[in-house]
Amino acid sequence: MIKNVLEEVHKKISEEKSFPFWELLEKNESAMKNLETQILGKIEQNVIVEGKLFLGKNSVIKAGSRIEGNVYIGENCIIGPNAYLRSNVLIDSDCFIGTTEIKNSIILSATKIPHFSYVGDSIIGRNCNLGAGTKIANLRHDNGNVKVMLSGKKIDSGKRKLGALLFDNVKTGVNSCINCGAIVEKDSKILPLEFRK
Repeated sequence: MIKNVLEEVHKKISEEKSFPFWELLEKNESAMKNLETQILGKIEQNVIVEGKLFLGKNSVIKAGSRIEGNVYIGENCIIGPNAYLRSNVLIDSDCFIGTTEIKNSIILSATKIPHFSYVGDSIIGRNCNLGAGTKIANLRHDNGNVKVMLSGKKIDSGKRKLGALLFDNVKTGVNSCINCGAIVEKDSKILPLEFRK
């Protein structure tokens, strides 16, 4: 169930310790299979929805946005205009997702991803702000499994596509890049044009 996934992600993020975040993405994928369409917010004209959509109270999906696959959007969110959400996106309450593409990711409350960013196969903590053009890579050039540094060791995630884990209050500058498998600590500031491994 989606609520259980959200509770578990909040708990893990609050512990402020690195963890195999891809396991929670897998749980989210499983939970999304049972998602039921429910529209409690507003969908503007010229929005395409292909899949099941839960839209929470006081949330708005603005014109030009496209949703593919099952997507959950909590309360008091603004999505778009021209947002592209695809396959198993879980967005908590009070988020702003603008002209941005998000795929198979979990975005926690009060996070803003407003301008021309890409977030794939990632978990983004609470109260984060991704500057315009921030990109999170989710695929290695050699198509190999993504490796993640956990407890001082590189762990093979077993995933060909895996993005990053950002803890709470992370801020990124414009056109910054975050490598696949990266873990970004709480309160981190990533500078404009910076590449974070």
